Amino acid sequence: MDFQKALSLSEIAAIVGGDVIGDVSATVTGLNELHVVRNGDITFVDHPKYYNKVLESAATFIIINKAVEAPEGKSLILHDAPMDAFNKLIAHSRPLVPAINMISESAIIGEGTIIQPGVFVGNNVKIGANCLIHANVSIYDNTVIGDNVIIHSSTVIGGDAYYFQKREHGFVKFLSAGRVILGDNVEIGASCSIDKGVTGDTIIGDGTKMDNQCQVGHDTVIGKHCLIGAFAAIAGVTVIEDEVIIWARVAINKDIVIGKKAVIMATSAVDKTIEGGKVYMGSPVMELRQYWRYFASLRKVPELLKKFPL
Repeated sequence: MDFQKALSLSEIAAIVGGDVIGDVSATVTGLNELHVVRNGDITFVDHPKYYNKVLESAATFIIINKAVEAPEGKSLILHDAPMDAFNKLIAHSRPLVPAINMISESAIIGEGTIIQPGVFVGNNVKIGANCLIHANVSIYDNTVIGDNVIIHSSTVIGGDAYYFQKREHGFVKFLSAGRVILGDNVEIGASCSIDKGVTGDTIIGDGTKMDNQCQVGHDTVIGKHCLIGAFAAIAGVTVIEDEVIIWARVAINKDIVIGKKAVIMATSAVDKTIEGGKVYMGSPVMELRQYWRYFASLRKVPELLKKFPL
């Protein structure tokens, strides 16, 4: 996420309440999580397991809970609770602006778009031309919607990421500052939930069609011309490449890739990255031919137990 106005590292240290190790006058242009971090961004790390990975990342600025020497070209902010500091920075950079109208005055709505009764359109939303937004849809702040998009009733676009850190007293919510971006000619079914990115974007590509009651987690990227069946549950930070078909009640784990033109049969569960151009089934998922061989083998178990009792 880019800041609307770049901040100096000393300004950020004042916002979060930390101590700078490095150049206090350096300019910070944005904030991001590790998987989308860029040069000029600030990110955070709070576990020794990830220190090296974050310190060696593209991030120019890092909030950290251990005093270490700043790598060349980088500056640090020392803070006892880096995630809390990062949350403060998110809240400062993209604060919630309470709505005063069902359709925000700052929203931009394209020519020929129809907004049915009961639709909520948040601040800084952009909706393209010739879209149809059915009754009682909620479109949260900063969402971007392309042309010729259809969104059916009771769908929520841009809800917060389901992202919490466990503490002794319970859980701390990781604030969400990203967006949802829907491409052209997308159709979203009724009662779907598409979460915005934490600092990046959740993206659904041109021509993708989604059935009713689907969930798409934060920072997930879905390619072009995909078909996604009812009740699909797609976790965060997942990549679904172009022309993938996902049938009903499929569950997909986080941080994995579904290859181009893969087909996943109904009620399957995907727990790891799978190649494109193949058909899959099962829980955990396997190639369809392998699944049927496995299932045929299971049918022989009772007969084998009669011949070879345990």
